[in-house]
Amino acid sequence: METSAARRWDVLLAVVVGAVQLGAGTLANEHQTGMRALDLLGYALLAAGPLLLVVRRRYPDPVFYAVLAITSAYLLIGYGYGPVFLALVVAFLTAGVRGSRWRTYSFVPLGYLLMVWPVPSWRGYDTNTWQEFGLLAWLVVLVAIAEGLRQRMSAVAARHGRAEEARRNEQAQREREAAERAREAAEREQRVSEERLTIARELHDVLAHSLSLINVQSSVALELIDRRPEQAATALAAIKTASKDALGEVHALLRSIRGGTGTVPAPISPTVGIGDLESLLQPARAAGLEVRAIVTGVPKRLPSVVDVAAARIVQESLTNAIRHAPGASVLLTVRYSADRLHLAVDNTRPTRGPATVSTGGHGITGMTERAKALGGRLLAEPKPDGGFRVEARLPVHLGHPEPAS
Repeated sequence: METSAARRWDVLLAVVVGAVQLGAGTLANEHQTGMRALDLLGYALLAAGPLLLVVRRRYPDPVFYAVLAITSAYLLIGYGYGPVFLALVVAFLTAGVRGSRWRTYSFVPLGYLLMVWPVPSWRGYDTNTWQEFGLLAWLVVLVAIAEGLRQRMSAVAARHGRAEEARRNEQAQREREAAERAREAAEREQRVSEERLTIARELHDVLAHSLSLINVQSSVALELIDRRPEQAATALAAIKTASKDALGEVHALLRSIRGGTGTVPAPISPTVGIGDLESLLQPARAAGLEVRAIVTGVPKRLPSVVDVAAARIVQESLTNAIRHAPGASVLLTVRYSADRLHLAVDNTRPTRGPATVSTGGHGITGMTERAKALGGRLLAEPKPDGGFRVEARLPVHLGHPEPAS
């Protein structure tokens, strides 16, 4: 792309070449005998070539051809030799440097032959060997100058290209580093979010289950404290056990948070696993919930994370039944298969008042997240008879996730 400085230089060069051709051409024509005197056409031809040099950078080949035609016409008409070749030399060098060398250099031997024969014969001039050799030498020098300028411009362009490529590489490197920093920041944020979610889920699992049991047992104790003190004492003992267990797990979780996951393992394991159903169901039964359990298949040792998730899902399901379905009975079905652990928690329609609807709770969300984290699935929905059903399928082998339905 042409710059304003290049355009100004082209205009200045055209003015200088035009002044030289017009001034020196007039003097040369006057000192040559047998030449046609300069008239309006001659001056127009002397000025036309320099004027075309203004656009020589944009159209190097067309300008060279036009100036060559103008110069040839000037000589063939009969005007004298002189600086009329100056514009042709500039146009030739520009075309040789910026245009096609083959469409430019091919005119050199053709022009040499024409200048040796037949143009001198048409003009009535006799040429000798020294003149022919001198003309050949000047043409060779002209081609050498054009080729040298072309190579220099190519070297400069290559140097600029390397500098531009280095700049682009540096910019690309900065962009890659920025993208890497952004990716690392996003990963850190994701890890923080996952840690927060894990902490929130653990706090919910620990506190919601225990506080629900404490709430139910305290209601029982208040109701029976005067009429049946022995049953009230049992309820108070259950409250003490539940609160003690909850405090222990909360303290362990707080130690994990303060110490960092790299030093203290997070307390994600419940006190009992899915294999010890009696211990797992005892707190809910102590709260007055009627719970039956059915186990099918061959029980097997499960990975700890699967055991944790299964126990938490059962605990949360029982907690929801205690809170939202008073007086209902619950059937827990545990089925072992070769590659899956199936859990189903069904509670009947509540018998002591309508079922309450949870607003803003996170129990079902937490259970769903636990199942998904293992590659399993969880379904929680009301039943047509007014009860509620929670069904989970967890992979026994963590490398074989539950297929999407």
